[in-house]
Amino acid sequence: MRWTQPAEGSGTAADAERDDSRAPRARAVLTVLHGLTVLPRLAVLPGLTVAVVLAIAATLLGGLAPVVGGPVFGILLGMLVGTVLPGLRGTRWSPGYDFAGRQVLQSSIVVLGTGLSLQQVVQVGAGSLPVMLGTLTVALGGAAVLGRWLRVDPDTRTLIGVGTGICGASAIAATTAVIKPKEADVAYAIGTIFTFNIAAVLLFPSVGHLLGLSGHSFGLWSGTAINDTSSVVAAAFSYGSGAGPYALVVKLTRSLMIIPISVGLAILRARRRRAAGEATGNVPWTQLVPAFLIGFVLAAALDTLGAIPASWHAALSALGTFLITVALAGIGLSLRLSQMRTAGPRPLLLGGMLWAAVGLASLGLQALTGTL
Repeated sequence: MRWTQPAEGSGTAADAERDDSRAPRARAVLTVLHGLTVLPRLAVLPGLTVAVVLAIAATLLGGLAPVVGGPVFGILLGMLVGTVLPGLRGTRWSPGYDFAGRQVLQSSIVVLGTGLSLQQVVQVGAGSLPVMLGTLTVALGGAAVLGRWLRVDPDTRTLIGVGTGICGASAIAATTAVIKPKEADVAYAIGTIFTFNIAAVLLFPSVGHLLGLSGHSFGLWSGTAINDTSSVVAAAFSYGSGAGPYALVVKLTRSLMIIPISVGLAILRARRRRAAGEATGNVPWTQLVPAFLIGFVLAAALDTLGAIPASWHAALSALGTFLITVALAGIGLSLRLSQMRTAGPRPLLLGGMLWAAVGLASLGLQALTGTL
């Protein structure tokens, strides 16, 4: 029934009746406007779906070549598909890629925390901590000094440094969530870590036997000098003599260094932004200690307390790795190869120098501490 203009002087009763008739329409309009606020969330679905599909393919490939691993295949497939099908780089897809490279990436770090019991720090023993801390210092200090000398982009050298000194792709993922580098920087760092992971798996066992290292010594060497967990497992278990289990514990303990390094980078980034005039007033604590790091610590604490059943560890580890693969696929899809050409071979050279320096430092520190 169509509403018509009431006669003049109809009074407030007619006005009230008219307002009541319009109330359902007003509520309907508000409902529609509220629904529109959900649309930005739906905007991530196309790009996120592509990243997930590529991550599934990358995970399958990683199962066939575990030394390479799903995350590396993820960024490679993302770069390949984005280059072959440039139509997937339009504005329709980019929100999903950004979501994968940020929120999914941060979630992956929290999930990986469920496999890091804080008791492992104690189990490794005081004898191995000087080696771990020393090699981390060499990696980060070398990245700063050698990277500046080689004129490598600051974010790229930071990513290569933490990837070499801590735990490869996982450390790069955590650092990426803090400093928010360009996609090209992440791709270069992942590529560098991958290159020297392969070299380590092929060379370390032979060199270890040549040096006559015991299983304990080789486990500590590989656990502190090889970047990625999968590569540590491949090298140490192929060496034998009980090196595998000890190397894995060392490597997982070394991964806990993600926490102080990420917090330190967040503080440094906030100070630089404030000095550059990008931020005013007090920096919120959430910028100094990112929420995903708090989640990481809480997840590790829950595992330490036994709240996470041991039977869940394998599935949670696989989930965390898959989420990293999704994130790196999204980063790869956003990447332009032209962005990487400008850096040339210098990041790879930096990665090689750091890899050699950390390997030698690990052996040297073992000799000094009597653990060789």
